[in-house]
Amino acid sequence: MLDGLREGNPIRSLLTQRGDGSPFYGWIIVAVGMTVIFSSGPGQSYLFSVFLDPIIEDTGLSRTTISGLYALGTFLSAGMVFVISGLADRRGPRWTLTLVAFLFGIACFTMSAASGAVLIAIALASLRGLGQGALPINSTLLIASWFVSKRGRAMAIYGLGGALSTATLPPVSRFLIENVGWQTSYAIFGLFIWLALIPLTLIAVRNEPEDMGLYPDGADEPPAGEIRADGTRETGPSRSEVVRSKMFWLLVLPLAMPSLVNTALIFHQADLFANRGLSADVAAGVFVPYAVASASSNVVSGLLVDRFGPRLVFVTAATVLVMPPLLVQVISSPATAVGYAMLMAAGSGASMMVSRTIWAHFYGRHGLGGVQGSAMVVTIFSSALGPFFLSSLRDAFNGYAVPLVLMSGMMAAASIVMFLHRPDRESRAVAVEPSATTTSA
Repeated sequence: MLDGLREGNPIRSLLTQRGDGSPFYGWIIVAVGMTVIFSSGPGQSYLFSVFLDPIIEDTGLSRTTISGLYALGTFLSAGMVFVISGLADRRGPRWTLTLVAFLFGIACFTMSAASGAVLIAIALASLRGLGQGALPINSTLLIASWFVSKRGRAMAIYGLGGALSTATLPPVSRFLIENVGWQTSYAIFGLFIWLALIPLTLIAVRNEPEDMGLYPDGADEPPAGEIRADGTRETGPSRSEVVRSKMFWLLVLPLAMPSLVNTALIFHQADLFANRGLSADVAAGVFVPYAVASASSNVVSGLLVDRFGPRLVFVTAATVLVMPPLLVQVISSPATAVGYAMLMAAGSGASMMVSRTIWAHFYGRHGLGGVQGSAMVVTIFSSALGPFFLSSLRDAFNGYAVPLVLMSGMMAAASIVMFLHRPDRESRAVAVEPSATTTSA
């Protein structure tokens, strides 16, 4: 009877994947990844949006100037991501995660000491490059190396760390800002990152299952398609081969649109809400239901990616994201603000899941740093443009209406492009598919 209960336990069946019945070490890697993505908050837009108005008030810089500095810092961070993703391929994510965690703490301390435009731009470049770029890319590379057939659900569990960060860090930041100021708050975050990430990475992280004599998913043999006829392992395409291919650009440009739109909406959320008569506390508070919806979307879309592949999941997510730029113009109460935030979170969570899985889906798990790093650079440029795009057009058109309608149209275009493009029919890349039931999505 007990054996039957164990066999029917979904948690046990999820975690116990090795042939001898023991838990697969890859789930420890997922737990580390959750901690990494949680700790990336100080470099993410959802947290900076809470700091934006206090920084404007304290420094005297305008909203458009701060948006421009944010864009400049994010542009500069792309070079950092490009270098670090290459290091991940050469040295492994364990080494690069340790380095990035150390530098990310320094970036928080730099932001805590920033006062003028130059120092703020430098600090933002470091925070964005390390928090929005280098930490997430290294953790997703790790998980992509440890999982193939269950990559979607592993990424879904990993994404819960980001949802928890979105739910908890903005209210915590609001509390800290009110009690110790925005600069000391960043110093506290820097200390937390050092204490949380560096020891954990050194102790628990292993670059790939083969380092421990294992195979992805705890299987008894390597995934199909990874071993050549001569017994050597597939290495995947080079970075230059990737960026010269039509397939890469028809994937990455639509995938970058949610980053542009979501970053812009979140960055200016306090002002957008204020225009509708809602307070800064409401703007910060909706991140809690946002996180719940994002986590739910993340889990469901992870399972759907395993079943249908990432392309169709993205089409659905992009279609959902057509609505938030329109809805934010008509919200009128905390309840409608919560509904707006949850809809945006549902689309954002699904699109983020696709971004984490699609490159390994089409290019395989070896040499993935060059592929995913190149995609991350495009995404970073897109997220850098978002806040400045929205703020500049707001000034030009004396309001948010025109730029928000344009953003809605951009999401519709991204959905159409991904729906019409079928990259798996054109690719010669290694395609280690998630499961035998995956369609040609």
